[in-house]
Amino acid sequence: MSARDEEYFLAGSDIQINALPKISLHDHLDGALRAETIIELADAIGLALPAAGTDGLGDWFENSADSGSLVSYLQTFEITTAVMQTPESLSRVAREFVSDLAADGVVYGEVRWAPEQHLAAGLSLDEVVEAVQAGIDAGVDDALAAGRGIRVGQLLTAMRHADRSLEVAQLAVRHRERGVVGFDIAGAELGFPASNHRDAFDYLAAHYFPVTVHAGEADGLPSIRSALFDGRALRLGHGVRLAEDITVERQDDESTYVTLGPLSQWVKDREIALELSPSSNLQTGAISAWGDELGDHPFDLLYQLGFRVTVNPDNRLMSNTTISRELALLSDAFGYDLDDLETFQLNAVAATFLPLEDREELADVISEGFYEA
Repeated sequence: MSARDEEYFLAGSDIQINALPKISLHDHLDGALRAETIIELADAIGLALPAAGTDGLGDWFENSADSGSLVSYLQTFEITTAVMQTPESLSRVAREFVSDLAADGVVYGEVRWAPEQHLAAGLSLDEVVEAVQAGIDAGVDDALAAGRGIRVGQLLTAMRHADRSLEVAQLAVRHRERGVVGFDIAGAELGFPASNHRDAFDYLAAHYFPVTVHAGEADGLPSIRSALFDGRALRLGHGVRLAEDITVERQDDESTYVTLGPLSQWVKDREIALELSPSSNLQTGAISAWGDELGDHPFDLLYQLGFRVTVNPDNRLMSNTTISRELALLSDAFGYDLDDLETFQLNAVAATFLPLEDREELADVISEGFYEA
């Protein structure tokens, strides 16, 4: 069964997490398709699929992504991007993306995707952005009609192994008044540092345009350092391997004593948000240095030390997950209560690429929703 059809509860309580207001910061458009939509779109273009039926296809994506390697994990996107090459398919996927978020209680989301991967049918970069925005707008209208308020902004992603980052940065700035709120780089991380895209980051900085960078997932501290100082990232996409810069000196029954390295101290002191994605981090092997179970994830260490941790699904299809499911898993693993879950949402509010006044209003929405729970 798809995770979007499930109800999730706070550990040891009858509080339904799905009903709580939530924020989604790290959520890929081409990683959130419904299996039934892939089947329909693939049939229309004659694309052979690796499994039959919605359950079979969903299982194939989840099992294939559970590879222990980011490179292998990313290969599953060859299918999803293949069915997202027309204005109609892009709009449909974006519309359903928003509807699924709203149904899960998300009140603000940022959807990241790479326009350069959707040009095979002859569309221009501007045309694909416009098609996705049309779908987002329709999804927001659908949510409102269903009694759910949601707001969604686009994060335009450049592929870090390619050479179109400046072009995508210019595209993002060009559409900043038409739904685009930020810029990202993604793809195979190891060997492709943010410094390779310095021209794009310089351009974005000159135009006061916010940036998040995938870093600290398939590569370690040098990648994070490059994201911060070459990319001027205001958030770290995943960033989980920042924990490599934290030394656990000793532990007793009540406390853990640690020393922060200069990079982790910098990230903590400046409240740079970590876009953590627990299930995805397990699938890609991002936390292999600490273990292979959710309870081994350094999420709790980072949280207890005061880092601005946020909870994200990364790719809902590949991990068969939702924000609610990720929060439920963390609650079960670390004993988090309602206050902890609210903290994660308020951390995410503070890290959104919204104007300050909008963030303050959004924080009120979160606090009111959790108070009523």
